[in-house]
Amino acid sequence: MKNIPKDGLAGLKENYASDAASGFIVFLLALPLSLGIAKASDFPPIMGLLTAIIGGIVVSLFSGSRLTIKGPAAGLIVIVAGAVAEFGGGEQGWHLALGAMVIAGLVQILFGVFKLGKLMDFFPLSAVHGMLAAIGLIIIGKQIPVFLDVNPILAKGKEPLELFAAIPEFIANWDPKATLIGAISLIIMMGWPYIKNPLIKKIPAPLVVLAIAIPAELIMDFQTTEPGYALVHIGNLVDNIKLNASFDGFNQTGTFIKFVIMFALVGTLESLLTVKAMDMLDPYKRKSDANKDLIATGIGNTLVAFLGGLPMISEVARSSANIANGAKTRWANFFHGFFILVFVLLAAHLIELIPNTALAAMLITVGIKLTHPKEFIHTLEKGKEQLLIFLVTIIFTLGVDLLVGIGAGILTEILVNLFNGKPLKAIFSAPTEVSFTDDAYLVEISDAAVFTNYLGIKRKLEAIPSGFNVTIDLSKTHLVDHSVMENFEHFKHDYERGGGSVTLIGLDSHKSLSGHKAAAMKRKK
Repeated sequence: MKNIPKDGLAGLKENYASDAASGFIVFLLALPLSLGIAKASDFPPIMGLLTAIIGGIVVSLFSGSRLTIKGPAAGLIVIVAGAVAEFGGGEQGWHLALGAMVIAGLVQILFGVFKLGKLMDFFPLSAVHGMLAAIGLIIIGKQIPVFLDVNPILAKGKEPLELFAAIPEFIANWDPKATLIGAISLIIMMGWPYIKNPLIKKIPAPLVVLAIAIPAELIMDFQTTEPGYALVHIGNLVDNIKLNASFDGFNQTGTFIKFVIMFALVGTLESLLTVKAMDMLDPYKRKSDANKDLIATGIGNTLVAFLGGLPMISEVARSSANIANGAKTRWANFFHGFFILVFVLLAAHLIELIPNTALAAMLITVGIKLTHPKEFIHTLEKGKEQLLIFLVTIIFTLGVDLLVGIGAGILTEILVNLFNGKPLKAIFSAPTEVSFTDDAYLVEISDAAVFTNYLGIKRKLEAIPSGFNVTIDLSKTHLVDHSVMENFEHFKHDYERGGGSVTLIGLDSHKSLSGHKAAAMKRKK
């Protein structure tokens, strides 16, 4: 086992070189993405940078995860832009949306205080992936008119499906010069992962995009030949930092509550999923404190919302890059925020040379990754019923909104489980007996082990001391759904890192609903 890096100031002294180097590379990745996410969310672009600065410099000091990068997320664009629109649009919509974000940040703190980080296990995984795929489609739809550099008025007020229907109109009004820069940027972003040279691959693709897009824009003289919406405009950071949140949105009670729930729920889900994923990539096999991390993220969100910034999460792409570039401690996140702050204070004028079509290309790449055809294929491999849940979530998210979409996915999973033999009494509880004999633990689960009752099962599993042989007996269950099979794999992975062992038995009398290793298991008739 490698020597675990120290934490706190001792960790800074021990690892400042590697953490600063990784933080610098992540800063190069985060700078354009933060601008693009803010612009796509109908927030002032500089507010995306404010979120990254606070997520790095402030939240890193007391976060519960060591290697995640906090900042604005493409996955929340849909909610943020929706809030701005429903609160009246423009500057008014921005101020009122911030009020809902302040309350959502406080709710997120309470999630952590009351140790509700485990709540992510209540949501069926196929519904969560369906939600992310729908978000990817919406991001693509919103960025197509920006990518083609059409007048923003043509896309204003259009719902996701309306944006896709309007593509012929956008193409008829496209700007060839600006779109050329966007197309080259998109090719770079999509093609970069296929580069084999390890040295070239270490250069962040967004940095390469900026290195080509800015000179191209200068050569074509966008400042005088293109409309104002072709370039990024950010203004001065110091002038924009003030108490920007307004709580007049309380007067629109239903809308206010809806967006508080969506900001808190989706932001928490995305953060927790990222924290879990990064723990699995951590070369030192450290386990994050999910609840402490939620508290830290909630404090950061409350602060940035008061000041006018976007909501932050533990962001997966930047966190993965952080680990890949040799980060050791939370100080890498600190350095990423610090470098952004220095750049904004000393070189803000360079940001205003960035063509918006280049930022749109970066966000379209994010959208494609979220809704890539392989996501549909992987879901089908887990079972036809999982694809149904995935598609229902996407359809309702696109057709109504995100909250309804995730609710429809949950309801579909419940109905699918009932159809597959889950007893009604097992919807929210599963009889779970834990016994200890001969230095081993036996966990016997009856009726059904499904996403709606897994929290009770998980509580008993987590109460088992580390270092023992644990057997989970599922012979008395009628159904074990895909989400729980995945969660058993995660429990096995985490528990065995602590020196114990986990064995699943009792599924010989069940049939798998697909060939996937984590497919749902249904008792044979």
